[in-house]
Amino acid sequence: MENGATPLSAIAESFEGLAKLVCSFKEDSSQQLRLDVLCDACSLVSVLFSSLGLAFKFAELEYVSKVRDLLEASKKHETLLTILDDDIANDTVKAPGSNSRNLRRVRQGLDLVRALFEQFMSTEEYSLKEAASTAYTQVCAPYHPWTVRMAVSAGMYTLPTREQLLLNLNETNQLAEKKMKRYIDASGPVIEYIDKLYISRNISLDW
Repeated sequence: MENGATPLSAIAESFEGLAKLVCSFKEDSSQQLRLDVLCDACSLVSVLFSSLGLAFKFAELEYVSKVRDLLEASKKHETLLTILDDDIANDTVKAPGSNSRNLRRVRQGLDLVRALFEQFMSTEEYSLKEAASTAYTQVCAPYHPWTVRMAVSAGMYTLPTREQLLLNLNETNQLAEKKMKRYIDASGPVIEYIDKLYISRNISLDW
């Protein structure tokens, strides 16, 4: 890890490693991503949700608990594909608390961060509230009940300013945007890899 690593540095570096790994699988289809390796990288993202305060408390609580559950599952299941196959065999893919469902929610959390970073970088005039609102609407709102959407909407008014978020993450704007771009580029192949696993088992992605 780079010297003086900040949370964003650690996240960017970790997902670049994951992206390189999953891209290498295209050359050797017999290789699969280990569940514990994914969980180690995903656990680093938790600090971002805590830095966003009340508005993203739902994401922090849901994301952190599901990463923790998947890490526990990794003691029994070596790869992502094995948890899907186990849930398919038990007809529990979409059951609350299933590993397959938890993986979908963690993947959604990664995509939410990607969308938030994209919006954050789109213009310096864009407030964090606008960036977060747009990212949430794109990624999570379609799958959340009305009560959760309303709670998140109300919580948006408690978000820190752009400057406060950067301070919380120990970053300057210029360096933060470089690291956000690194995460955006690296998370794409990882999210795509997870989605393709579901598709390979004829599991839809609209849930």
